[in-house]
Amino acid sequence: MRAGPYELTPVNDGRFALDGGAMFGTVPRVLWEKTNPPDAKNRIDMALRTLLIRGEGRTILVDTGIGAKFPDKQAEMFNVRRRGEGLLDGLLALGVRPADVTDVVISHLHFDHAGGATRRDATGTVVPTFPSAAIHVQRANLETACCPNERERASYLAENVEPLAAAGHLVRHEGELELAPGVRLVPAEGHTRGMQAVLVSVPGCSPVFYPADLIPTSSHLKIPWVMGYDLWPLTVMEEKKRLLARAVAEDWIVVFEHDPKLPACRVGFDGKNYTAREPVEMGSIE
Repeated sequence: MRAGPYELTPVNDGRFALDGGAMFGTVPRVLWEKTNPPDAKNRIDMALRTLLIRGEGRTILVDTGIGAKFPDKQAEMFNVRRRGEGLLDGLLALGVRPADVTDVVISHLHFDHAGGATRRDATGTVVPTFPSAAIHVQRANLETACCPNERERASYLAENVEPLAAAGHLVRHEGELELAPGVRLVPAEGHTRGMQAVLVSVPGCSPVFYPADLIPTSSHLKIPWVMGYDLWPLTVMEEKKRLLARAVAEDWIVVFEHDPKLPACRVGFDGKNYTAREPVEMGSIE
């Protein structure tokens, strides 16, 4: 998809699965299973959809999926499914090598968003996957990742953070900023401390919004449909109200990181709920 000087392409690192009850919090299963049917272990299918932004001399990757470092036990627990090298194969299909990536934006450092930012080399040492890239994180989230609370400890893995810090790749930000002309990092609080979304907005084009785990799937467009994983669910609801009102008023295209069926859509509001009004084809590399 073209947006002014930028080419935007969703690139999938594969699929995994999480407990449906955890993904929908207090929403009864009889409601969420209609759109997100669970397997025999009550897990729902989830995409690992990153976003590649190319233009203005930059190659920007937003989030990196799970990557290939997961031990077999955890990979089985989360039903991780990747074809070949996953994200890296998808990037190569677009003519993008790891060394070509200039910037990586990590929405937050949970394993399913930051796992692909590092890899094991031939000696088994964990090293940065994108050797030339600046890795953009919010300072508050990096602080949380380095000293996680008991609730999130299993989601923040040292192997996804420490090699990036040791290599000097981490760029710490505080609050909203413009990373490149028309490409903004937008704080989105509530799921965890210091999460950031990405908004690409250039004159004459529909803005493209990547909300990460603020709105992980199209089912989560409904304001009360928040995750059990969200640390501050009421904050998530307020953030969704604020940003989805803009999405409708400004005709944003929303890209869902974890929706297994709908990569992107325009959003509508029926007076009660926000809904997926119109699917948008973005040329996804699935």
